[in-house]
Amino acid sequence: QVQLVESGGGLVQAGGSLRLSCEASGRPFSSYNTGWFRQAPGKEREAVAYIRKDGVTTYYADSVKGRFTISRDNAKNAVYLQMNSLRPEDTAVYYCAARERSGIPWYKSSAWDYWGQGTQVTVSS
Repeated sequence: QVQLVESGGGLVQAGGSLRLSCEASGRPFSSYNTGWFRQAPGKEREAVAYIRKDGVTTYYADSVKGRFTISRDNAKNAVYLQMNSLRPEDTAVYYCAARERSGIPWYKSSAWDYWGQGTQVTVSS
């Protein structure tokens, strides 16, 4: 198993930047594909970004392409989400997720096995 802890959320003005971190403990982090999801009040959890265990393959939701960048450092057991040009509609609780399996659509939250507790991101207009 792996335990995930997110950090780096906060309040930022529109157009600003934040960098979220997710630190993992437990089994070797290099065994896990990882992703970021978010959930706004009254809305379903939605996929934001994905990075494969090798750190090479990445995918992004259309709404964040060109603004957000996912990366990972297996030596530090961490995955990051750099968020630039933030918009009020990016306001949500952001969750880190991990799974060992591959070949399953990354954007389906039901396909992920491990979740962090979430970190709040609020973007003011």
